[in-house]
Amino acid sequence: MMLQNLRKEIADHRDPEKAKILQRFFKTGPGEYAEGDVFLGIVVPQQRKIARQYAALNIGDAEALFHSKIHEERLIALLILVQRFKKADPATREAIYRLYLRNTNYINNWDLVDLTAEHIVGAFLNSKPRNILNKLAKSKNLWERRIAILATFHYIKQGESAQTLKIVSLLLHDEHDLIHKAVGWMLREVGKRCSQEEEEQFLKEHYRMMPRTMLRYAIERFPEQLRLRYLRDSFR
Repeated sequence: MMLQNLRKEIADHRDPEKAKILQRFFKTGPGEYAEGDVFLGIVVPQQRKIARQYAALNIGDAEALFHSKIHEERLIALLILVQRFKKADPATREAIYRLYLRNTNYINNWDLVDLTAEHIVGAFLNSKPRNILNKLAKSKNLWERRIAILATFHYIKQGESAQTLKIVSLLLHDEHDLIHKAVGWMLREVGKRCSQEEEEQFLKEHYRMMPRTMLRYAIERFPEQLRLRYLRDSFR
């Protein structure tokens, strides 16, 4: 009954006009990265509110929502699991983590990854071997590669940059713009939250081989003269 009520709650908040905007914004057209994804037009703050109201949804029902064609149902299921994970015992945390990785085909847009990967994958692996991140970074699945780099945000927030830089090294030559942006973003966060000196040390070795978008994101917070120097020298 809770799952049925949740789906009704979601449907009641649909906004067809916003849905049209989101369909374009999240690139759901033919040949685009999220081709076929269906939006109801519910903004993220409202989805977070619904997720809090249904935080007691059991894990099996949350997994059922993953298989929905509706984007908001998948995101709300993920937000519920993030809440559950934070308060769960070790066994439940592992179950949520494994459910997450079992369903990466349904975690198939950048917002679904960005709002959850650090809180589930990153958090679960915090004191464990992290070899799975290397495997994800080498995946043919775009979203698994994005999960790999976004999961490391959990460590950056604790002042640890080593894991992020390892995954960045694996993704330097990725062909997809969404990976360029994510990698550049995480490098920028390394400089902001860990050490700009450490970020610059990495950039000095690699910036000439970086895609332009990745570099722009990485140096966005640098002083203007330094930023312009990186951009100018990257053409040489």
